[in-house]
Amino acid sequence: MLTPAEEMGLSGLNLASRVRKAFYQIPEETVVRMIQRIREESTRRHLIYLRDGQVDTIRVLPLPLTVLPDQLAYLHSVCLTVQNALKRLPELYLQDPEIRELLRLLPEEEKWLEDCWGPSQRENNPVFARLDALVDFTSPMWKNTLCFLEPNLSGIGGLHLVPTCEQILADVVMPVLEAQDDRLRLELGQDIRELLMQEVLDHLDALGRKGRNVCFVEPKYAGSGPDEQEELAQYYHNRYGTKVLHADPAELTLRGDEVYYNGDRVDLVYRDYAVADLIALEQQGVDVEPMRTLFRQNRVISSIAAELDQKSIWEVLTDPRFTQKYFTADERQAFRRHVPWTRLLSDRQTILPDGLTGGLLDFVRREQEILVMKPNRAYGGEGVMIGPAVKQAEWESALEQALADKERWVVQRLASIPVSVFPVIGPDGGVHVEPFHVVMGFAATRDGVAILGRASQKQVVNVALRGGMCGVMIGHAPGRLYGPDTTAA
Repeated sequence: MLTPAEEMGLSGLNLASRVRKAFYQIPEETVVRMIQRIREESTRRHLIYLRDGQVDTIRVLPLPLTVLPDQLAYLHSVCLTVQNALKRLPELYLQDPEIRELLRLLPEEEKWLEDCWGPSQRENNPVFARLDALVDFTSPMWKNTLCFLEPNLSGIGGLHLVPTCEQILADVVMPVLEAQDDRLRLELGQDIRELLMQEVLDHLDALGRKGRNVCFVEPKYAGSGPDEQEELAQYYHNRYGTKVLHADPAELTLRGDEVYYNGDRVDLVYRDYAVADLIALEQQGVDVEPMRTLFRQNRVISSIAAELDQKSIWEVLTDPRFTQKYFTADERQAFRRHVPWTRLLSDRQTILPDGLTGGLLDFVRREQEILVMKPNRAYGGEGVMIGPAVKQAEWESALEQALADKERWVVQRLASIPVSVFPVIGPDGGVHVEPFHVVMGFAATRDGVAILGRASQKQVVNVALRGGMCGVMIGHAPGRLYGPDTTAA
C-alpha cells in the first residue's frame, strides 16, 4: 500500500506526464511559433538581465512545470520553519561566541548589527527571503528530494521576473495546451509581488506608520543584474495607487528622524543593498546615515538580521552543538530532513555526516565525490566547485586556494539536481528536447509561498550565469493514479 506522500508523488508524476503529453501533441510549427512569441513577449515585458549595461532577454522555457496544492502546502510549512529559525540568528550571534565565529562579520558590519538590532526588531523582524532548493515534485519520495541549498535573506531577485514568466506562459502556452486536453487546468502560483506588498503593509501597521511611501533602494546605476525595480514601482502604483520611490542610497537625505527622497518622506525601504556595500559607500564619502537611521527604526525590509546571510548559516542548523541547544524537536526534524550537512572550511574537528567526529579537511579530501565547495558570502553561482565534476588534482587545488582565501568558504553535502527535458529550437530550425538541470527558489510569508524556477544545462543553475527560467504552475491530480504515459479519463 502506498503512503500518502508516495501517492501524492505519483499523482504529481501523472499530472506532469499529462501536461507533457498534451504539449507533444502540438504540431511542430505551432511550437516554433510559441517559442518565438515567448521570446518576443519576454523582451516586451522587460524580462531582462543587465550585463555591463547591455540588455539580455532572459530565456523562458516553454513547457510549464507543475506542483500539487498539497505539495505546495508542505513547502510553505517547511520554508516558514527554516526562515523563522534564521530570523533568530542575530540574538544567537550576539550571545554565543561559537556562532559569532562561525558567522563572523567584519568589525564595521558587526557595529551596524549591534547598533541596529533592538527591541523593535526582536518583536517585529521583517525578513523577505528566498530559499534556493532542489525538489522533484514527480518522485514518489518527493519530500525526501527537498533540499535547501542556501538562503537569500535580502534583495532577492525575481520579484518582477517570476510573475512575468508565469503570465507569459499562461498567455502563450496554456490556451494551446488546453486545446489538446480540454480537462487540463493549470493555475498561476502565488504572486511574489503581492506577498511582498502584504509584508510591507503588515509591517507599517505593526510600526504604527500611517504613511505608505515605500522606497526601493538598490545600486540604481550599477548597470548589471536583474532590472526589476522600475517595473515593480509601476506595478504597485497601478495596482494599489501606492507611491513607490526608487533610489540609490546616496540619494536619500535625513531631516531630524525622517528620511526623504526628492522631497518625499520615506516610510519604509525595501532594500537590495548589503551593509558591506553601504560601508564601502561611506568610505567613498557618501552620507549613509539615512539608511542607518532606517535600520535603527526598523523601517527596512529585510531587516538588519539579513546581514547574517551566509552559507555557513546551514552549519548552525546541522550541527547538534547548536540544534540541541537552540531549536525545538520539530525544527530539528525539518533541518535533518531538508538542510544539507554544511561546514565552514578550516582545519578542525567537527561532526561529519555520519554523526561521528572527525577531521574536516581529511574528510573533504577523501569524500570529493559527495561534496561541493562554495564561497561563503558570494552569490550568483560564483566559484561553486562540484566534487564529482572535477579531477582530484583540481579539487585539491581548489581546497588549498579556499583555505588561503581571506573570504571564507564552505563545504556542503552534494544533493542530486533534478533534470527535466524541455523543447528547444535546434540549429536546423526544428524542435528538439534537451535535458536541463532545475533549481527552485521559494519565497514564503505567512500568506503563501511563491516559486522561482530556474533551468540550465550546466550543473550550476543561475540566471546570472545565463540560465533560463521555467514557470511552475499549480495543477490538480487525476481522480486516480495512472501510469506516466497515460492520460486520466
